[in-house]
Amino acid sequence: MAMPFARRDIEAAGAGASSDDSPAAKKGKPELAGARPALTRSEAFAFAAVLALFTAGIFCVFLTAPRGEFGQILRLPRSLADVRLLKDNLAVYARDYQTNFILGYCSIYIFMQTFMIPGTIFMSLLAGALFGVIKGGILVVFTATAGGSSCYFVSKLIGRPLVSWLWPEKLRYFQSEIAKRKEKLLNYMLFLRITPTLPNTFINMASPIVDIPFHIFFAATLVGLIPASYITVKAGRALGDLKSVRELYDFKTLVVLFLIGSVVVVPTILKRKRTYE
Repeated sequence: MAMPFARRDIEAAGAGASSDDSPAAKKGKPELAGARPALTRSEAFAFAAVLALFTAGIFCVFLTAPRGEFGQILRLPRSLADVRLLKDNLAVYARDYQTNFILGYCSIYIFMQTFMIPGTIFMSLLAGALFGVIKGGILVVFTATAGGSSCYFVSKLIGRPLVSWLWPEKLRYFQSEIAKRKEKLLNYMLFLRITPTLPNTFINMASPIVDIPFHIFFAATLVGLIPASYITVKAGRALGDLKSVRELYDFKTLVVLFLIGSVVVVPTILKRKRTYE
């Protein structure tokens, strides 16, 4: 949920540092507007690979899907009822054309993650329902990491004005927290990924803007999404018993996630304590 912001915050985000270019002013506040950073060669290659996977997956789905069942197969789940319907409609197709289906599934999931389209949690439930906990979990972690990475690249190219407009206060807070944890940045990013402290969409979009290196972003996303993916995929095995998405993250589950997340920040806390002593 985006935090409330005043009109002057939007104007400040759009104007950037042009209103006050003094060294003191630059030192006292984070730079939310600036020159658009270009992708490195490795990042551009990874982005191109993601786009190629998306194109290949959609092509495979259109090539092999029964012509009379496009409307039942090519649809994005928006509710638990849609997931149950898709499970019934896709069971045979996913079994007979497993490779093509997985390519298509990955393409759609990555596309949704890249452009912040809601509904990936239902896609994760569908993976669990069709492939089980282990295979479905691997599929979800891979696609979520690839989609998050693709979103990272898009935001690095064109996302700065959008993020500054949508979440100005949250972006300033995130940037200040990142600045405090430069030495243990991976630990902090793992904590954010494991726990629901910040929305994953915001993390994907804001990370390149606050200068989080891609290798740290990628590692934290790949590892940090495993607990939540396991919970969602496991729930997909029992769709009939699931009444609401809210049941996935009840109080007990949230406590467990925060405990797991706290483990990864303990080294940072201990190091700070030794420094002050």
